[in-house]
Parts: sequence; C-alpha cells; structure tokens
Amino acid sequence: MRLTDLLHPHLDAVTTVVDATGAGLRLEPYLHLPPGVALRSDDERPIAGGELALLSYGPDTDLHGTEDACRAVLARMRPGARGLIVFGHRGSELPYHRLLDDLVAHRCQVLRAAPLDYVHLHSGAVIARTDELLPPHDFFGRPVPSDGYATALRIADEYVFADLASRSLRARTLDLERAVEEAERIRGAAGQDGIADRLAAAVREKDQLAAALRAARDRVDVLQARVRMLEGSTSLQVGKALVTAARSPKRGAARLPGELYGLWRGRRGSAGRAPDSAPKPQTEPDAPVDERFHLAHRALTAAPRDRLVVAGVLTAATAEDFAADVVVNRLLPHDGRLLLRRTDPDALVVQLSACTGDGPWWLTGTGLAPDLDRTLSELLAEARALGRSAVLWRDGPASAAPGLARLAWDAVVDADTGVRLARLHPAAEGRERLREVFREDSTRVRLSRLARLTGAPDPLDERRVAVLAAPRDRTDVARLVGQVLGQLHRPVEVVVPDPAGLDELSAAGVTVRRGQPLAPWIADWTDLTEDRPDTLLLDLMCAQEHSGADAVGHTPTADDYVFVPSLRPLLVRRSLHMSGTEPGRWAGQGHRLFAVRGKEPS
Repeated sequence: MRLTDLLHPHLDAVTTVVDATGAGLRLEPYLHLPPGVALRSDDERPIAGGELALLSYGPDTDLHGTEDACRAVLARMRPGARGLIVFGHRGSELPYHRLLDDLVAHRCQVLRAAPLDYVHLHSGAVIARTDELLPPHDFFGRPVPSDGYATALRIADEYVFADLASRSLRARTLDLERAVEEAERIRGAAGQDGIADRLAAAVREKDQLAAALRAARDRVDVLQARVRMLEGSTSLQVGKALVTAARSPKRGAARLPGELYGLWRGRRGSAGRAPDSAPKPQTEPDAPVDERFHLAHRALTAAPRDRLVVAGVLTAATAEDFAADVVVNRLLPHDGRLLLRRTDPDALVVQLSACTGDGPWWLTGTGLAPDLDRTLSELLAEARALGRSAVLWRDGPASAAPGLARLAWDAVVDADTGVRLARLHPAAEGRERLREVFREDSTRVRLSRLARLTGAPDPLDERRVAVLAAPRDRTDVARLVGQVLGQLHRPVEVVVPDPAGLDELSAAGVTVRRGQPLAPWIADWTDLTEDRPDTLLLDLMCAQEHSGADAVGHTPTADDYVFVPSLRPLLVRRSLHMSGTEPGRWAGQGHRLFAVRGKEPS
C-alpha cells in the first residue's frame, strides 16, 4: 500500500498536516495532499483539532528518529487531532508494545494499520486523539457504524482472536528458524569433516589413473603396430622359411627353393610398383575411438554467462520447456560425466519423471537398474567435485523411485516443472488463467527458484520493464507515481528527463534516473493523460511470453492474441526500441508484432 492510500481517507476535516518526523525523513513527495490541506514543519506547538501529525518510529534512529521524540509528539496532541505513524519495522517485527502504553495514556486510538510498500518504511498506523471511543474502519478506510459498547466489544473480541492467530504464526516461525539453524549447523559440520575434499581427491586420483591407463593403451597400440610391421618384413619371412626347412629336412628342403623364389618375386614386385599403386593402409575395425566423438554437445559459448545453465536428467518435454529460458544440456548415461565436465553448469538437475518414464534413464532409482543408479551416483560425485549443486526435482511421488532419496542432494524441489505460456490457448484458458500462470505457475517462475538456489542469473530478469515518461508538473508527477506503483506487474525503472519529485518511486524500490533504459522491455508512457489500468503491463507481458513477439500493443480493430502486420506499440523489446526504426517498418524487417485487446481498469 502507498502512504497516500493510507492517509487520504482520514483527511476529512483536516486542514493542516504537521511534519514531526524530524530531519531524517522527507515525506512530502509521498503525500500528494489535496487542495485545501497545507503542510508545515513541526514547531513544537500543541497539535489541535483539524491538524494531523506525521510521526515515525523505527530501528534506525538517524532516519526514523528516537522513541522519546515520538512520545513527545503524542503528548502534544489535543482532542480532535489526528496522527499518522510510519514504522521502519516490518509488520511481523513491530514492537508496538513499546508505544501502546503511551497511546492509551494520551487518549490516542488506533483507527487503522496497514503495510507499506517502501524500502525503508514497512507499515503505518492512523491514530486519533479522542475522549470517547471511535468506530473502527474497514479495509477501505470507511468507518464501521456502531455505538460505543458494541465498538468496544468488537475491538476486544478481535484482539483475542488476532492474538490467538499471531501466537500460532510466531510459534511456527520460531520452529522454522530453529530448523534452518539446525540444518545449517549440520551442513557446516559435514563441510568441516572434509567430505568434499576427500571426494575431490578421490576424483583427481581416478582421473590420474585413467590418464595412465590411456597412455598404456596408446603404448600397446604402438607396439602392436611395430609387431605387425616386423611380421610383414622379408627378413622375418626368410628366417621362418629356413627354420621350417631345418625342422623338417625331407619335406622342408624340397619346398624351400619355391618359397624363397616367391618371396623374391613379391619383394621385386613391390619395389617396382609405382608409388600411386601402393596398397592403402586399412583402418583396424577395433581401433580405439576418441570418447569425444560420442559427445553431441549443445551450448558452448565464449561470451559471459547471462543465463542459467542446467545439465540435467530430464524428460524431452521438460528439456524443451526449460530451453526457452535457460541453457539446457540433457545428460545421457554414456556421456553424462564428460558433458558435465565440459559445460560446467550452474546446477545438475535430476527430474524424477525422467527416471520413471520412458527414456534412457528409465528405472533409475527403482533398484531394477543398478548400473544406472551407479552412473547417476557418479554424476552427483562429479558435480560436487566441480563445486556445483545437485538438485532433485521431485515432480512425482517419491515412492516411484525410492532409491533417489538415498542419494546426497544439495536441494530438493517438490513441485511440478510449471506451465510454459506458449502451450496455453488464450481463448480457451481465459485472461485470468494466463495471469495466474504467469505469476505463480509458469516454467520461468519454477526456474527462478532454481536460480536462487544456485546463485545463477534469474530468468525472471527477462520480465523487467522500463517506463519512459516526461512529467511536466506536480499533477503529472502524482499521476505517474500512482500509475507505476499501481501496476500488478511493477516496472523496475522509470526514465525521465528530471527525477525531481519522484522520491516515492525510489522509496518503493523503483529505479528513477535519466539516460537510456536498461531493462529488456520498454513501455512508453510519455502521455500521462491516458488512463492505464493496473493490469496493463501484466497483460502485455503475458502476451509477450505467450507469443515470443518483439512488440505488443493495440490495433484499431481490437485484435486479441493474434500476430498482426502493424499496431500501436505499448511494450517493445529494448534492442528494437534502441534501433530507432519506425514502427511502421518493423514487420517488413522480420520483427514479430502481437496484438492484445485493451482492458478496462479493474
């Protein structure tokens, strides 16, 4: 929630807003006060009726001020005055008990509390100085009509139920924190034992032995070639003939002249033969073949890595879906270790479905194919020797391949591989289904989780959008801030000629700057008089990810989810935007244009 959304419903009968937050915070760009409401700095006078004080409380005293300063402002509030306290603590960590006694002592009632979507301000609460109990407000800031006794009962009952729910959540949080600490301790102890070091040493020793074995085989091949050469020499054949004649003088002596004459004729024929008629050497059928000939490699590059690289035991469909967003090297039992060493992936991913369905890894982990189990175990050892994570993607019941659970995995992902938006049919699924898949169930979202586990580039970075705008006055600034922060798919940067007055965007985590946009996608919002629904960028990105188009926008005929030769571009690929080509020439140059129908604001 924005600060203005929390504040404005409580500005009725308020003529002055008093900024008592101190010098650390500057909240004026966040407020967007309506006409008739003035903003002044705190001069330590009593805050009377018709005035609203801005207070702050948080862990950073230089930014949020001290606790004593906040209490002093509460003491100066008079009946009819209101206040807005912004907190630097997150909602689950808010130490409200430190201010609760002072609020009660100074007759201040909390009317509404809500989370705030800023980097340094995480929640806020609206209070009122009153001598009688005021009705609470609902989620939209509207007062709930009731008398004093019913209001007190409502507040008391809700407090008891909220405390019950929060205690269970806090207990669950503490249990999870203890579990994480215990897992880290066990993992650290395992690392101290030097298992990885011993494994790496064993792998190096194995590689040395394999190299020595290959050298010995090469030496044997050379010796065999020399033996074949000696066996075919005339001297050896003459010696054999003489030895045979000596062993059997009667028969051998009679055949010896003929054999010697045959050898002399053969040597003379070979000596007189032309060079081009010499017999060609024939390749031995059992000659050793370099193992690299069996490597059908994909995705070698000399450029810096900007995408997640996965080596995996995957099904064909999963490998195809993953390849749309990451670099995929599908491992086979005969070349898995070699491909793992040559590609140096960010993670080794083993999909349970690939071990239980048809394919080269069928029956792995079931106990019915021990050779495949051994090969997979060697792959995991190779990955650890390379310092890469081994991840089990358990997209099916663990009982289907119980042997996989006995292997040492760095992480286990219990989820399906997601849905690739290109496989959905918009007319049949509906726009709401596309939005849900885009945000929660898409393959790109699943791969983002894998990237966070391995520290690799996040595939969701391809969804980043930059907004180009040129606000001219305070009205344009307020409209730009409202449209940007209201988007369900929020832009990551706003490029403007002058960033003055856009502090609220920076506080909400949106980069504001001059120059050229850096995000992969560009949305031109130069015309700030246009109404833009909060689903605009979300629908545009859904259409782009479904189609793979270079530009997405509207057409005069309201075409929906169809490729078109021309359109009014609303979302453009950065490379296309930076090329400077006129939109009317995009289709002629081979760029893909995809149309979506405009939606009314939700």
